[in-house]
Amino acid sequence: MADDIEARLSAVPAPTPSPKGGGGPDDYLERRTLRRGSAGWLLLTGLGVAYVVSGDFSGWNVGLDKGGFGGLAIATVLMGAMYACLVFSLAELSTILPTAGGGYGFARRALGPWGGFLTGTAILIEYILAPAAIVIFIGDYVESLGLFGLTSSWPVYLGCFVVFIGVHLWGVGEALRFSLVVTAVAVAALLIFAVGAFTEFSADRLNDIPVDASAFGSNSWLPLGVLGIWAAFPFGMWFFLGVEGVPLAAEEAKDPVRSMPKALAISMGILALLALITFFAATGAQGADAVKSAGNPLVVALEGDGGPTALSRFVNYAGLAGLVASFFSLIYAGSRQLFALSRAGYLPRFLSLTSQRKAPYLGLIIPGAIGFALAAATGNGARMLNIAVFGATISYALMALSHIVLRRREPDLERPYRTPGGVLTSSVAFALALSALVATFLVDKDAAFIALAVYAVALAYFALYSRHHLVASAPEEEFAALAQAEAELTRD
Repeated sequence: MADDIEARLSAVPAPTPSPKGGGGPDDYLERRTLRRGSAGWLLLTGLGVAYVVSGDFSGWNVGLDKGGFGGLAIATVLMGAMYACLVFSLAELSTILPTAGGGYGFARRALGPWGGFLTGTAILIEYILAPAAIVIFIGDYVESLGLFGLTSSWPVYLGCFVVFIGVHLWGVGEALRFSLVVTAVAVAALLIFAVGAFTEFSADRLNDIPVDASAFGSNSWLPLGVLGIWAAFPFGMWFFLGVEGVPLAAEEAKDPVRSMPKALAISMGILALLALITFFAATGAQGADAVKSAGNPLVVALEGDGGPTALSRFVNYAGLAGLVASFFSLIYAGSRQLFALSRAGYLPRFLSLTSQRKAPYLGLIIPGAIGFALAAATGNGARMLNIAVFGATISYALMALSHIVLRRREPDLERPYRTPGGVLTSSVAFALALSALVATFLVDKDAAFIALAVYAVALAYFALYSRHHLVASAPEEEFAALAQAEAELTRD
């Protein structure tokens, strides 16, 4: 089945008209093709780490303020388990349907058009809002480091979007190689930071946050009580948020059936290791209480009361590299999800047009313009990132559910890679994703309701218009139609 899908994508035949009126001219798919075979397992692994690496430099530490060291530690383990289970589930699904649709394509076959659109929209919320949030953090870093003599951040926002979208327009292979280099610098900096911070490590500093005696179950390890564990879920996610986007590169990968599971597994292993050493090194060097509210916790962990050092300055600049890596890769992920939804008619079809270099140029430029406008108008990176997390948790639950449904409804479907643990693994991901979704309301109710409002507008567009104009020849739609045809043959 996966080989058939790959052959279908390579051949790119003329589309057939949709029974719902979604057909197009004979060159419809030819004008909407990506550059295939551009990324091997190494570039895909780099992409998986790049999505996430900025979260190691800042953001996760706010979870200490919500749950203390023990609360955030438990939350991180649980969220790490959720991502591991989800990644193994997606590895199976991505070998069944190796296209740019990613989660939308999986959910489309398992849950129908509504499920596909709900999943794709949730992923878009994550990958359009997260770059807008991160570019604000980049602007803050540039100002704090005194670079270029800037006193306002909006030129930084504009420069980041223009330059890095330009690299993506140049070509996917060039873009992913750039991402790999920047990511390698950020990862090396994290390892160097850990070596320096562990020289000051003391286990007594891990639980130095004052205990709230009124909180149920509170103690020195859980100073905010048992509920603090749940409130820390969204911040435990920061060590892994985005790695699930690797399958969005399947259509441009070399041998995705083999390279995708390998890249997902290695990415997850690297991220788990970075989370472990960063978390312990930063909190143990200066204490959980010292870093819980810091915008640059790794620098605070190195400096303490002694002022800047050569190592802290290096880590500060490296933090900028980590932010750039995540910003750059998230732009890529958002453009590919937008491309797939547009190509299938769920969103306006012009958004999926590709250039001579096989880049979805409008799918890059328009989200970039939206991201720049949001960043320049609000300057509230934390709020936008919370909205992105809300969208992410919805997509996780729906993608895990898709794995469960396909395993039970289509047990004989060809699966070049099979998830260890099968349905049990994806069920764990599903349950933990729902728990994380509820936890977002504990952290930022306004962000959750803003995300719901965006969701409502998107669903209205789908209900009133786009579901009547789907493109039957889009790979994800053909894959779903095949399931329906097989079911009808079985009934006959």
